[in-house]
Amino acid sequence: MSLKGKRVGFLGAGNIGDAIIKGMIQSGLVPADAVSASDVRADRLDQLAQQYGIRKAESNAALVRESDVIVFAVKPQIMAGVVGEIAPVVDERKLLISVAAGVATATLRAHLARPARLIRVMPNTPALVLEGVTAIARAQGLQPGDLETAQELFGAVGRVVVLDEEAMDAVTGLSGSGPAYIAIVIESLADGGVKMGLDRVTAMTLAAQTVLGSARLVLETGLHPGQLKDMVASPGGTTIAGIAALEEGGIRRTFINAVERATQRSRELGQGR
Repeated sequence: MSLKGKRVGFLGAGNIGDAIIKGMIQSGLVPADAVSASDVRADRLDQLAQQYGIRKAESNAALVRESDVIVFAVKPQIMAGVVGEIAPVVDERKLLISVAAGVATATLRAHLARPARLIRVMPNTPALVLEGVTAIARAQGLQPGDLETAQELFGAVGRVVVLDEEAMDAVTGLSGSGPAYIAIVIESLADGGVKMGLDRVTAMTLAAQTVLGSARLVLETGLHPGQLKDMVASPGGTTIAGIAALEEGGIRRTFINAVERATQRSRELGQGR
């Protein structure tokens, strides 16, 4: 199954839905008139319709009826209610894709109470600038080409990895929540620059571009981050002095703990807690 000639609907039009819609349309993957969305906020739908030229669905059920691929982009806490609402109009001709953190496909199937082609994915907010990363979980009950369709869809907004569903909570804790961690890093680096006399705008530009460039170095060179660190840290120099300060603050353990806690919270959300 390819997205060509297919109608794509979004149940929920928040940041992630916005990002995917933007990527699909800008890349030419799906024309705007083949995309529809529903949301509890009418002003949000009006904004997206005006910005991208997509269609506004009259209801969640209407959206599902008129779509071939449906993306569940609602909060995990309300997923059960939304799935229960649209279940009567779901059939095996439709491909369902869920981006809800922590919600297992088995849980969604139980709420649907009927056979369905269902894929669970975890994107992240850098998809808004087409630099996201999305994990797609292998699933049972799919038709040939369904997994490739999901890869095509999320490949429009960044990189894609495919793995087993058991790993999805860890993905949520790392890349799903990770942009918030990196935002704190950027803000903190900029604060350090301001403390040392730089103006705020310059400090923020230096910090953000340094993070962006460092990430590209890791991805494009294939080198281990430790090797790239050693390229900068000369003996007795400024960088090793700064690294020592980071180690004194327990930066590695703190980031590891952040991913662990977020992973645990993803599991809790999946259990309705």
